[in-house]
Amino acid sequence: MGYAGLQAHQAVNNGKSWEAAVPASAKAGVSRKNMKKILVLAGDYVEDYEVMVPFQMLLMLGYEVDAVCPGKKPGDVVRTAIHDFEGDQTYSEKRGHNFAINADFETVKVADYAGLYVPGGRAPEYLRLNPRVLEIVREFDAAKKPIAAICHGPQILVSAGVLNGRHCTAYPAVKPDVVDAKAQWQDANATLSDAVVDGNLVTAAAWPAHPALVANFAKLLGAKISI
Repeated sequence: MGYAGLQAHQAVNNGKSWEAAVPASAKAGVSRKNMKKILVLAGDYVEDYEVMVPFQMLLMLGYEVDAVCPGKKPGDVVRTAIHDFEGDQTYSEKRGHNFAINADFETVKVADYAGLYVPGGRAPEYLRLNPRVLEIVREFDAAKKPIAAICHGPQILVSAGVLNGRHCTAYPAVKPDVVDAKAQWQDANATLSDAVVDGNLVTAAAWPAHPALVANFAKLLGAKISI
């Protein structure tokens, strides 16, 4: 769907349904009935690229994507943060965009979804305090449904207790949490563009890995993509 997917997301934020928001030309050849649904766990100050770009990439691939946040309803927004590296010992953080929530966290049923996407930024550090967030992650993992997590997103996986013995990566500052969770830490390459796959789990360290992360996530979902 590409640009049409972005238009749809903006329209949903203005109160339209998915069906009304997506132009007919973009829906051609895509069966709404048979479309796989993906759940995205977002929160205030989620990293801008890490929520907006995968959301659009998954729409482009033909998936229906529900972005949810505890305490927010469809039509609400979360504020994003832009993380950058400007010569300091850690990343800088700047205000990003408003990202639209288009589904209700309170009504999430894992059985309705084919996969889970967990972006990074500052949102995971507080989202993991929500018991239902952790239950959702555990339910996806118990069902062996694909889970993708990037940057600080694995903090939620740590708190959910699903990383024991798993090979994974994350933003380097999250390594102590991942190791303490008894996961097998995998170093990303120098460009942070690698993704690590272990069963139904795919993880990456930062947004330069979006092509590898989303492609491997889509493969786990059953799509045929060459990378």
